[in-house]
Amino acid sequence: MVDLKGQYEKIKDTVNYSILEVLDTTAFINGPEVQTFQKELEEYLDVKHVIPCANGTDALQIAMMGLGLKPGDEVITADFTFAATVEVIALLQLTPVLVDVEPDTFNIDPEAIKKAITPKTKAIVPVHLFGQTANMDAIMEIAEEHKLFVIEDNAQAIGANYHFKDGSSKKAGAIGHAASTSFFPSKNLGCYGDGGAIFTNDDELAHTIRGIVNHGMYERYHHDVVGVNSRLDSIQAAVLRAKLPNLNKYNKARQEAAKKYTEAFRGVAGVTVPYTEGKDDTHVYHQYTLKITNGKRDALAKHLSEKGIPFGIYYPIPLHSQKAYKDERYNEADFPVTNQLVQEVISLPMHTELDDEQIDYITGTIKEFLNQ
Repeated sequence: MVDLKGQYEKIKDTVNYSILEVLDTTAFINGPEVQTFQKELEEYLDVKHVIPCANGTDALQIAMMGLGLKPGDEVITADFTFAATVEVIALLQLTPVLVDVEPDTFNIDPEAIKKAITPKTKAIVPVHLFGQTANMDAIMEIAEEHKLFVIEDNAQAIGANYHFKDGSSKKAGAIGHAASTSFFPSKNLGCYGDGGAIFTNDDELAHTIRGIVNHGMYERYHHDVVGVNSRLDSIQAAVLRAKLPNLNKYNKARQEAAKKYTEAFRGVAGVTVPYTEGKDDTHVYHQYTLKITNGKRDALAKHLSEKGIPFGIYYPIPLHSQKAYKDERYNEADFPVTNQLVQEVISLPMHTELDDEQIDYITGTIKEFLNQ
């Protein structure tokens, strides 16, 4: 699904030198590499504060802690996403409220958000799924009207741009009250282990979060807030610093590969290619996800396995059907899109090193199978 080896070979000298520099300084935690990466990512995103942490799941949890959400507060998020998004809501004893997604973008449906708001609702967590930004115009309008926090789950869309109705644009993750991202190795900007970060333009919130990530300390052994131990280590920061200058190029390579996939599937019955809302740069293709609409998805998956072609089914079970998150509040009739998507979606290999020969083999194999 990803070719981390091929990507590494192109930046090998920079990465190796940077890692050796960390080893020489022995500043393994919160060293200069972490501080410099933080500043460089702030400049790239045009956001006031980037607070690195240990992983993307921690980033979501810490953002919610920083906003002061309390047990019983309701947090609305998408039913069709990875479990980490709802996991942290439950861990903090908040009440997750899962809603359906849009059939074309797979992102959270603003109309479903509106219907789910109650007096207990305190926040919305839109997920920029598979690399495409959610409808932030509508989401921010809803949040402003109801005085809700917006926490962007930007684990899959770093580098994507969102274009507002007024013609302005911002990077995904720089729009809500806070945002989280993951630097898991397979992400568009990935390190060589675990890593994550929180973004915000709110000075006070940033100050709170900086304490939370470090055991609640601003001064050593003075614990001013309840915190956690969640820090990005210097070696991972060094890897991320080597990759960040290439992020736009990496995303462009993904977009070009996506165009070739899409062109190859033009006119193929039973296949729906990814939809891009607005301009091309709103989607950075963390995943290239097809809908197989003729009931052959599972058979296609088996065929791809036999042909040695990697694939992913993201996601095979809706969150509202997962044992950990089942709730009598949920009605199957409220999730028609998600319930359909889990039967149809399949993601193809997508990374910066995809070449035409690989794309031709993948698409040719799929078309041959579907045309049988």
